[in-house]
Amino acid sequence: MPPPVPTAGKDQSATSLFWWLWRDYLRHHKGLLALALILMAIEGSMLALLSRMVQPMFDDVFTAGDRDALYWVGFAVMGIFMLRALTAAGRSILMTLIQQYAEADMRRHLLAHMMTLDTGFFQTHPPGQLIERVQGDVGAINSVWASILTALGRDLVSLVGLFSVALWIDWRWTLIAVVGVPLLVMPSLLVQAYIRRRARTAREIAGRISTRLDEVFHGINPIKLNRLEKYQGDRYNALIKEGIDANVRTSVGQATVPALIDIMTGIGFLGVLIYGGSEIISGEKTAGQFMAFFTAMSLAFDPLRRLGAMAGQWQMAAASVERLQQVLTMQPTILSPAQPRAVPTDLPEITLEDVHLQYGDLPVLRGASFTAQAGKTTALVGASGAGKSTIFNVLTRLVEPGTGTVTINGTPINTLDLGALRGLFSVVSQDAALFDETLRDNILLGRTDITDTDLHKALDAAHVTDFLPMLSDGLDSPAGPRGSNLSGGQRQRVAIARALIRNTPILLLDEATSALDTKSENIVQTALEKLSAGRTTLVIAHRLSTIYNADNIVVMDQGRVVDQGTHDELIARGGIYADLNRLQFSQQEEKTDV
Repeated sequence: MPPPVPTAGKDQSATSLFWWLWRDYLRHHKGLLALALILMAIEGSMLALLSRMVQPMFDDVFTAGDRDALYWVGFAVMGIFMLRALTAAGRSILMTLIQQYAEADMRRHLLAHMMTLDTGFFQTHPPGQLIERVQGDVGAINSVWASILTALGRDLVSLVGLFSVALWIDWRWTLIAVVGVPLLVMPSLLVQAYIRRRARTAREIAGRISTRLDEVFHGINPIKLNRLEKYQGDRYNALIKEGIDANVRTSVGQATVPALIDIMTGIGFLGVLIYGGSEIISGEKTAGQFMAFFTAMSLAFDPLRRLGAMAGQWQMAAASVERLQQVLTMQPTILSPAQPRAVPTDLPEITLEDVHLQYGDLPVLRGASFTAQAGKTTALVGASGAGKSTIFNVLTRLVEPGTGTVTINGTPINTLDLGALRGLFSVVSQDAALFDETLRDNILLGRTDITDTDLHKALDAAHVTDFLPMLSDGLDSPAGPRGSNLSGGQRQRVAIARALIRNTPILLLDEATSALDTKSENIVQTALEKLSAGRTTLVIAHRLSTIYNADNIVVMDQGRVVDQGTHDELIARGGIYADLNRLQFSQQEEKTDV
């Protein structure tokens, strides 16, 4: 689990952010960072040396005509520029390297933390928003800390050196040049608060844009079929306009502080020119001294502006820190116990006793109770919303029931290690979850202990070998985004092969054939029967014809178990199951007649 970030708020400071970054990310690269800081200091000090060389260049070379001074001043200036170029290049390379490492670590930790959160978190946070946090917010933070560190390590050294040269020439001139700086404090504070508000809005809009794109790309077929291209395009364009407005407003705030510095600098130069010019005319100061002072203050202009803009950059990072903090301070509520019990090794028998569960104020399970016998097939039937899929989520602890107990061979599942519990289950659902990888990767899921013989046995049993010759690269063919390169039946067979490779004692089938045509359904049903052999199997059935041979059929209605038994027993008793069976049978007859 990643370390927590500091709480971002009105009292959030750059110091706290850098402490967090140093403690959890940057200290791993302290050697490279120390070298980068040394190079920054050398690079920054070169400007002070350059301004110092202006006085002998004017007084000794141009005014006095000293030919020897011409050469040593010229070579000194050339040396300054060469050393500055080398240190700047080295600093840039090192900072890029450190920044990339830190950014990768932060994204890796953030994603790892997100994957530990409860399922409910992902139901309230759209994928686009989460992608923007991992990509956009982390990127914003890392670009800003690098800029701030460079400003402190290079520009601050430059300013100290340049002001030292200016003070050495004339402290009064220096005081006149910076007399307006204190007047910038209050406007800067107001601008910083404005930038943070605007930056927060810009990051939120960026998340909404990512969400819109995610929904468009995943729903492209419904968009085309319903002719929604213009509608979705208009919605995206509206978000883009909001994003432009928010980013422009943020840029206005960022540009304000450097603009104020420019104004104060101009006023200061006017004062120095009037006061210092009179001293030069009277012979109290030389032109070389004035040019050295003017050069030092001119060269200080850019680092001063960058340091002034640093406050605005920090406010943008603070807005991203706030968004990350919202995620990183969330903790999962479904956890492994401190001292987990041993996982049952016998063929599992699953029992639910008086299980209640509700989502908010909506009750989903209302005292559900039944037993799935070891090595047998138990089917769950009922209307949509009866609680069938919720049962599966309860068994795998994707959700936690409010009251009641769920046991495997008498052991409550909340006393088992969470990973070990989920390692007991294989799931084949209606929407087979395939990744944009090869079929081999989708089946093995990182397993390296599977022999080719075992793999081909699973492929044969799942009927994957029936369609492999039709694919250009066979098992190494890409499945496509969400398995889009395969048909529905092919995706189901890949999912079944995956379940066979997992070889777990419990099998959960969630309407695995409901979206298939008759031919594909027969093939998949045959593969499922092979998969179920020797396992405790629970089936959510949409087509009742697929579970006629189940050992036990549990009938659910509005979160309750209202009946259970074999197909023949339930038909004989009448009730909900008999009504559902009669309805589906009559519908099939109507289709046959047509």
